[in-house]
Amino acid sequence: MPKRNPQENTRRRKDAPATYSRGPGGGSLLLFWPFHAFNLLTRRLVQPVRFFTRAAGYPVVAGFYVLVLLAVIYGIRAQRYDLAKIHAMPERSIIRDHLGEEIGRIHGEKRSVIPLRQVSENFRKAILAREDERFFSHGAIDPIGIVRAITKNAQGKREGASTITQQLVSDIFQLKHGEKRGEIARQIDRKFLEIALAIRLEATLDKEGILEAYINQINWGRQIKGVGEASRIYFEKHPSELTLSQAALLAGIVRGPDSFNPFRSLEHATRERDTTLERMVKAHAITRAEADEAKKQSVMVRPKWRREARESYAMDAIRSDLEIILEKQDIELGGLEIITTIDLRIQKKCEEALDKKLRDVERLSGYIHPTRDAWRKIPESERGETTYLQGAVVVIENHTGAVLAVVGGRDANESRFNRATDAFRQLGSVFKPFVYLAAFDQGLHPDTLVSDGPIEAGEIKGGGSWRPNNSDGKFGGMQPAAYGLIRSRNTMSVRVGNHAGLPHVKEVAAKAGFTTPIPDNPSSYLGSWEATPWEVASAYTIFPNDGVRYRPYLIAEIKDKDGNVLYSTLPLSYPAASGSSAWSISRILNEVATQGTAASIQRLGFDKPCAGKTGTTNDFKDAWFAGYTSTLTCAVWVGFDTPKKIFHGGYGAVLALPVWVDLMKTSERLGYKAGNLHHKTKLVSVDLCRLSGKRATAGCTAAATAHTDQVPGDIVLPANDLCPIHPARALAVDESAVQASSASGNAPLRAIPVAEEPLRAEIVDEP
Repeated sequence: MPKRNPQENTRRRKDAPATYSRGPGGGSLLLFWPFHAFNLLTRRLVQPVRFFTRAAGYPVVAGFYVLVLLAVIYGIRAQRYDLAKIHAMPERSIIRDHLGEEIGRIHGEKRSVIPLRQVSENFRKAILAREDERFFSHGAIDPIGIVRAITKNAQGKREGASTITQQLVSDIFQLKHGEKRGEIARQIDRKFLEIALAIRLEATLDKEGILEAYINQINWGRQIKGVGEASRIYFEKHPSELTLSQAALLAGIVRGPDSFNPFRSLEHATRERDTTLERMVKAHAITRAEADEAKKQSVMVRPKWRREARESYAMDAIRSDLEIILEKQDIELGGLEIITTIDLRIQKKCEEALDKKLRDVERLSGYIHPTRDAWRKIPESERGETTYLQGAVVVIENHTGAVLAVVGGRDANESRFNRATDAFRQLGSVFKPFVYLAAFDQGLHPDTLVSDGPIEAGEIKGGGSWRPNNSDGKFGGMQPAAYGLIRSRNTMSVRVGNHAGLPHVKEVAAKAGFTTPIPDNPSSYLGSWEATPWEVASAYTIFPNDGVRYRPYLIAEIKDKDGNVLYSTLPLSYPAASGSSAWSISRILNEVATQGTAASIQRLGFDKPCAGKTGTTNDFKDAWFAGYTSTLTCAVWVGFDTPKKIFHGGYGAVLALPVWVDLMKTSERLGYKAGNLHHKTKLVSVDLCRLSGKRATAGCTAAATAHTDQVPGDIVLPANDLCPIHPARALAVDESAVQASSASGNAPLRAIPVAEEPLRAEIVDEP
């Protein structure tokens, strides 16, 4: 082999010593190849030029290394973030009444996600001109914007260079959370992560999708997120309806939503609007003429009196039900459409009628308690709980159980306590119908005579020496059982309850919907225990429904944002009482409304078929009226949160009944027609004895106790179930006969026949 010249080998090594190196230094070639490539590019330059070129170029190449390293580090960090969160924006769930009217919004964030296509072109142009004019022409970052920002900041003018994509990921993933001014290292770290996430998002989502997510994520102050909610709250309109002036204002206040809030400073907001319009002209989004015309338009925002969020007792009850129905994630994300049974027209009328009546009461010359107006004059920091007269109303549709209205007080903004669902108040005489219902189940008839005389010691089981009086302090003689309910006679009602037995009264009450355990005390027959207006209203629906109770409910249907039904319910019913007994009570309660303690109904202006019962507790602390038409049942309660005498003579017929009448008159006009109180029960004529309640005999006729009555067919007594007091042939009836019958267990309730006309008690309300 020919020998090589050593000088040639030396030259070759000088020209490319590392290019062909296979030794330990070969790894450095791969690691530092940009430097080697830069050297190759500059090797033919003359020495001075090559020196200065490399002196300037090496830092650039080193910067490339840094960028690659940062790209790897922040690219890995960016992968930890779930981009699906871009589409999972918590928003408000909309609550609607059964006619589709919006009641309120709950859960999620104060946001309603709006598709980009439903946002006015005015706003899209405005937000791009204000925030990112070249959004559709650059990638995740805007190099031109960066250079401009550097220049502006060097001049002492603060300006950012974040693109819409960068702003979106920063907001969605809360990258600025906990960051403080002056923390340069943390800010730089956040900015690099923001860029990495923006690059990743641009590779995943198109520009329209990013812009849609951005306009639904923007913060407009006052916890308002997204253009949908901002448009609704500030201008009370859908974002598709925004004018150029309004769109420019919304886009203008984005950079300082608290400083430029139009509710706080309309002047500052208007100035930002004009600035945005100028930017739109510069970006050729609008013409100069359009901008000038928009500037001339005065800014009209939501009036101050409609800005404050109004609390609602109906919403409070709805919220409680939703916490049971919905999963936690559904509550957090929101975005649902919730259809309720509420009728906003009925709800508002109940609120108005209750407050109107109680204001009238507060104006009475002898009224000694603090009024609502006086309470409102107290500085907010000193008010405490409401001390003025309160009330509650619940309205239920008879044949479905749908709750049309829930009013838990005079103003939910002043007191969040929902008295309709949470206030357990003494019932008084509104419970008496259920006592009579239990007795009718045990064979008592409405026309069976019951003594209205004084209660004797030991007469009432478990009563000991307890001797309740009637509210008027008077006693009568023998009266039909129905009379005791119509006139709300305490002594008769206690005897009727004693006949039914407390265990059976408890059973009837539980089936009707009362959840509070009834005390083992005969005073319970007079409603000495407590329940809520909600329970009272629901329980009373069994009377117009022939003993059937429909479960009261508020939530009819729940849909997601795509219209898919997630939840729905139908009326649920069960037999809560004997149909014949419920029919008998209903017939009596109809008489209460025409000639009993609620006879003022017609005088107050409601002349349609109805039925109901008043109630007043000891010393006029609680006033009730529970009544119904063929369509609706409504319970009204009036009293103080801390029980005390309202005023002397503050009966249920005086305080609660007028509210009920006012509501029913409105309901009639709204289509909730009060037809005849028809019942499915088939009636038959039968001759009965008023004393025993059994089939009348010739002896009953001779004693003038026989009468013909229309009774439900399912309780007609057997033909041989004759009156034990009067024999078949007309014979004189004396005390011994009654006592003998009493011993056999067939006597009437303290029934002592008298020749003269029975005493008639005065028409008064109950204690």
